[in-house]
Amino acid sequence: MNILIMGPAGVGKGTVSQSIVETFHVAHISTGDMFRNAIKNNTQLGMEAKSYMEKGLLVPDEITINMTKERIMQDDCAEGYLLDGFPRTLAQAAAFEDIAKETNRPIDVVIDLTISIDQLAERIVNREICKNCGEIYNTVSKPSAVKGICDKCGSPLVHRADDNLESLQVRLSEYDKLTAPVIDYFDAKGLVIKVNAGQSREAVWADVKQALEKFVND
Repeated sequence: MNILIMGPAGVGKGTVSQSIVETFHVAHISTGDMFRNAIKNNTQLGMEAKSYMEKGLLVPDEITINMTKERIMQDDCAEGYLLDGFPRTLAQAAAFEDIAKETNRPIDVVIDLTISIDQLAERIVNREICKNCGEIYNTVSKPSAVKGICDKCGSPLVHRADDNLESLQVRLSEYDKLTAPVIDYFDAKGLVIKVNAGQSREAVWADVKQALEKFVND
């Protein structure tokens, strides 16, 4: 089963992705991790991407798409993959769909995590992140046992400077402009399953799991 997971920053894609990977045994492809690994391993595409990133420029679609193609052709994707963070634009979506079919690993389903701006703002504005392990907390809904200290590794928690309402509105505007059309593109093909991400973590996962199990069994 080959899955794309979509949704604005802060919606909970990371948490849902972890559960999907553990339950359905698919390879998790995070574009951020993919870039970091390619650069670390000094691959040709990784070095090309690095040259843009060091200048503060966006990595061109062609490099990102080719890097993603290389990744889904690896052996661990043979039984399925979960792609997180890509595609972000219509051009990327069309190009990725072509290479997914070309490699005989076409997209089967798109999970679209939806949430109201008010709920998302509550999550973002109150979010704290561990500087060491990346664990995410919320001072209202999921506080750490000791204020400002990570439960998992004991490192300090930080509140990102851009985790505020103004920055969130900018990010959502960009998401609506660039990425929402991608969801419409896949929805027109009958691939999208919408899940209300404003529920509890347990309820969100129950809905995602039920939808994917239904897909597998159909």
